[in-house]
Amino acid sequence: MPTSTSIHPILDQAPTTESFRKATLRGFRKDQKQIPSKFLYDDRGSKLFDKICELEEYYPTRTEIGIMRENVSAMAEAIGPAARLVEYGSGSSLKTRILLEQMGEDLAAYVPVDISKSHLLESAEALAEDYPAVPIQPVCADYTTSFELPEPPRSAHRTVGYYPGSTIGNFPRDQARAFLEQIAHTVGPEGGLLIGVDLKKDVDVMTAAYDDAEGVTAAFSKNLLRRMNRELDATFDLDAFEHQVLWNEERGCVESHLRSTTAQSVTVADESFAFDAGETIHTEDSHKYTLDGFASLAADTGFEVESVWTDDRSYFSVQYCTTRSDSA
Repeated sequence: MPTSTSIHPILDQAPTTESFRKATLRGFRKDQKQIPSKFLYDDRGSKLFDKICELEEYYPTRTEIGIMRENVSAMAEAIGPAARLVEYGSGSSLKTRILLEQMGEDLAAYVPVDISKSHLLESAEALAEDYPAVPIQPVCADYTTSFELPEPPRSAHRTVGYYPGSTIGNFPRDQARAFLEQIAHTVGPEGGLLIGVDLKKDVDVMTAAYDDAEGVTAAFSKNLLRRMNRELDATFDLDAFEHQVLWNEERGCVESHLRSTTAQSVTVADESFAFDAGETIHTEDSHKYTLDGFASLAADTGFEVESVWTDDRSYFSVQYCTTRSDSA
């Protein structure tokens, strides 16, 4: 595919293998072994997640897309003209297309930020081909940490973060608060945030979304073991682990684990770790919110919720927040 003139050179701030090694060893030394969910998204993991978004059980994507299509004009009006739109964890940028179709040349720049470089470039190229009037400035980075934004090629009246999906739910409440504070600092005073927030509902509906009948989510989860074998010289037998999903009522979240089916020992980066039969690696949380609960969280971080759009069943919400004039 030829490169469009609307795509700018990638700003590469990708996390290193060393950061993956340190996070893995630190997590494995805990009583409850764990790995940050961001490491699920190598190139293969990102593509598997795209497949998850197409599954019948995975309601968040299609529900959010429906909300976006029905309310995109109001969302574009809230964002306003000449905005720099920064998407956190852009992935395939499927929902972004709905915004780009509506806003087009009104954007000062679109800045997709993703941890998977190859996936990011593929998506940015496709968007540049379809929206040549929109300046696209891809940034490869771990967006949960501080990263540099490129200077927009046009004058931007404001910076607006875009965080679709239910990804804010992957953070424990204290980390979600810190992450939203980071976004508020990035967009600055009078900035904005358009964010997808999954809502509490029937437990069976929520857990099925993370444990589909086809086993795509299980493959996505176990790909983390494959990645450790490849990048950290680990010795995981993928067949000796299974994907496990639990609803934690006290924490208000769906927990995803990799469960050892037998007692075994595994080496990771030259360090040995013993697993009892049934012991798990905690790989991901998916917290669910009430509308009041998220509004309270946002208020603690320098944001105020201005608009909320939901589906007919109140399964999911898309919310537009603004930073106060004293936020920085």
